[in-house]
Amino acid sequence: MEYTINEVADKLSISIKSVRRLVASGEIEAEKRGGVYRIPQKGFDKYLTALRIGREEAPEPQQLFPLNSIPQSPIGRSESINWVDISDMWDNPSPSTLTFVDLFCGAGGLSKGLELAGLDGICGLDWFPEATETYRRNFRHPCVYGDITREEVKALFYRTVEKELNGRRLNVIAGGFPCQGFSMAGHRIVDDPRNSLYKELLEIVQTLQPDFVICENVKGLRSMLKGAVEKKILSDFQQAGYRMNVATLMSADYYTPQKRERVIFIGNRIGCSNLHPAPLLTPNHYITTGETIGDLIDHPIDKGFNHVPTKHSKEMQEKIARCPEGQSLYKGYSDAWKKCPWNEPSCTIKENHGGVNLHPRLPRVLTAREMARLQSFPDSFIFQGSKSKQLVQIGNAVPPFLAKAIGLAIRKSYTSKEDMLL
Repeated sequence: MEYTINEVADKLSISIKSVRRLVASGEIEAEKRGGVYRIPQKGFDKYLTALRIGREEAPEPQQLFPLNSIPQSPIGRSESINWVDISDMWDNPSPSTLTFVDLFCGAGGLSKGLELAGLDGICGLDWFPEATETYRRNFRHPCVYGDITREEVKALFYRTVEKELNGRRLNVIAGGFPCQGFSMAGHRIVDDPRNSLYKELLEIVQTLQPDFVICENVKGLRSMLKGAVEKKILSDFQQAGYRMNVATLMSADYYTPQKRERVIFIGNRIGCSNLHPAPLLTPNHYITTGETIGDLIDHPIDKGFNHVPTKHSKEMQEKIARCPEGQSLYKGYSDAWKKCPWNEPSCTIKENHGGVNLHPRLPRVLTAREMARLQSFPDSFIFQGSKSKQLVQIGNAVPPFLAKAIGLAIRKSYTSKEDMLL
């Protein structure tokens, strides 16, 4: 006899994630077949015996990496990264009084993750109509719709934040700004109209003076203009009173079934250490595509669940079926029309001008719900707008589990400072 992860979680009355950790640490013996873990009866019995003879509950999972030995800079620079173990808080974070606002919030992946970490959302802001509708549907706090560069929109945002805080302190401003406008003239970065969104973020931080700032962006930002863009961001925030640290994080390290890397800047003005979350999983224990969306293969079409398969021609279906896992349907694309591997985490989930990820077992592209799961959105999170607009929102989102890990690291930063109370 053998059990699934879910069955063992039910038998032990613990969370699925706790069982995964026990498997990852070797405390529960398991075999991985077809991308799914199976726990044999003897492995389960052995764990129960260990509990009976010396422990009343499962031990905390062992830290998978030494905190100061994980990645050096991907582009070869030495840097200071303060890694913190968040495994003790992952399963059931207690609510905190820490507040946040989310700029360029989109559908709300970053906000959802920070809420999962126990933080209290105050307000979002975005210019994408359908994303704003999605945000408002899934969060209790408000979302301001409009162009952040317009004074009347910023004024409304400031009024809304003040009202929602109602005298409380603003702890975190988070946001992922576009970075296409950075360019060089000689040895300095020149002004570019497309940089206005980054400048707006900086201005809002200077106006609202939160304790912490979280900036999220694509991995490629770190090598833009040979590292000058990263240096400018660090310098600008330093001048604004925020000491910053930066690291590239892999979403799959934090239970997201997707190999999606993002650069994360964390800064504060209150004398705390800027902590980045240490990985929770090693690559051989990553969550796979098959584990995540396998049960949706036979799921009926459900528009309200964002699960509406695309209808392809017979010729297109044959092309998709022949496409190898991990490769694109078209030679001219590197990320669009790419087939997700079944027994590994998904490749980066994105919507690229109509090109979306291919299903590894069915001759079609992924549905919005399948993409949302691979981004770590819960099934209760419903996306608004047409299917094409839903795909854009999901592809642009920060994976909530990655954001949760960042939020827990922020909480650890506060607890490291004796005079700061959650």
